[in-house]
Amino acid sequence: MEVPSLSRQAWSVIAALILAAGAGSRFAGKQHKLLSPLRGTRVIDHTIAAVQRAIADGAPIARILVVTGAVDLAPLPSEVSVVANPQWNEGQATSLQAGIRAAEAIGADAVVVGLGDQPFVSPDAWRAVAESHATIAVATYPGASTRTPALIRREAWPHLPKTGDFGARHLISSRPELVEEVPCSGTPADIDTLEDLESWNP
Repeated sequence: MEVPSLSRQAWSVIAALILAAGAGSRFAGKQHKLLSPLRGTRVIDHTIAAVQRAIADGAPIARILVVTGAVDLAPLPSEVSVVANPQWNEGQATSLQAGIRAAEAIGADAVVVGLGDQPFVSPDAWRAVAESHATIAVATYPGASTRTPALIRREAWPHLPKTGDFGARHLISSRPELVEEVPCSGTPADIDTLEDLESWNP
């Protein structure tokens, strides 16, 4: 599989792509996990706010795209573009592809992909990954195997999975020479279960 290199241009358009379409079937709360309150704010709003703060701090992110499916996440900030994925129940790859199509439509040259249920990824992490000049860049955290958010440039998009319940992991693992690891602050801990949520709430 050949992924060509691409010179980096100052005018590159980068979109933050937040995947938030899944059913969250492991979560036994009264509502969808992304709508559940975490320290007084919905889980999804923490994730979006981190991207907004990164942009305010100078991150080269031009747009925020949120892929939805299983649940309506409204209200969302006016600057957020909602991307509906009617195939959300067929796996995360369909949400990634829906987001990539939306990024193509706005002329983006790269996406920084994060997950809606990772509310503690810091603004600094979003900014550091977005500032990478690599074809693919992944966040790394001490003692954690999770590598999101991840920057994926346009030349790598054709090699992303179109089916299945996974995102860019195979591409990242199969082409390590294209990947820059970016040490990041914060934690990639996700909210999968009600117990996860309760452990973070005071």
